[in-house]
Amino acid sequence: MRLIALLWGAFALLITPATVQADEEQRARQLLLRAVEYYQLQGDAAFAAFSRQGEFIDGEHYVFVVDTHGTMLASGGTSAVLIGRDVTEALEPELRDGFRQALQGDEGEARVAEYRWMNARDGRVERKRVFFQRVGDRVIAVGLYLPRATPQQAEHLLQRAVTALEQDPQAGIAAINALSPRFREDDLYVFVIDLDTGRYLAHGYNLRLLGVEFASVRDPDGKPVGAPILALMKDRREGGYDYRWKNPVTGKVEDKYALLRKTGHLLVAVGYYKKPE
Repeated sequence: MRLIALLWGAFALLITPATVQADEEQRARQLLLRAVEYYQLQGDAAFAAFSRQGEFIDGEHYVFVVDTHGTMLASGGTSAVLIGRDVTEALEPELRDGFRQALQGDEGEARVAEYRWMNARDGRVERKRVFFQRVGDRVIAVGLYLPRATPQQAEHLLQRAVTALEQDPQAGIAAINALSPRFREDDLYVFVIDLDTGRYLAHGYNLRLLGVEFASVRDPDGKPVGAPILALMKDRREGGYDYRWKNPVTGKVEDKYALLRKTGHLLVAVGYYKKPE
């Protein structure tokens, strides 16, 4: 028994961080190759498969697609909230430059872009790597899949949004609606209700809700969401509310908890998806 333990310990010493990194890069490259081959067979119909939590998710790696105009066309990761939106300013500069070079270069060459990214879980800036390839006027890429956000991340995002709106309401609203990286994180996003009109003023995911009467909003099962939240917050500055909502990352209707805070005539909210029990 002791011999087995010693042999296992010796084997573990051989699994260095460099070995793990090389394995992760190989898996990412293989996933990119599969995605490119699938797109070459299916064309844009492949976007549905890329955006599902299925065959094009490999551990922490997922596929996403951007076109020549900077529009996100598909994503199996947290960037699914950006599908259909111009992400030119939302992408890190290194990625924008890398994608631009890919679109100007020859097809068939897999490229790599590195960039620095703040990990909200530990506050550290880390190096990230994305593998991508041009196919026609599409850039198909493999990125790192991030787990669902925590209640602590939601609280911090809410505080950032409230602070920004108190300092400059117009700029804050514009930044949220423009998908500024300051106001979105993993599967979190901010939405703002104008309590004077009762309507959506900003939304970090679905711009079609702008101007919609919040009291009319219901969950996918038809249960009221907006009206009870407004009633809850009528005489309160802060609160929270449980409801069911579609997760833009998983594509499933999940349990969600909204953190709510009033500042002036604005109701600011950030909801996080609960982990399945």
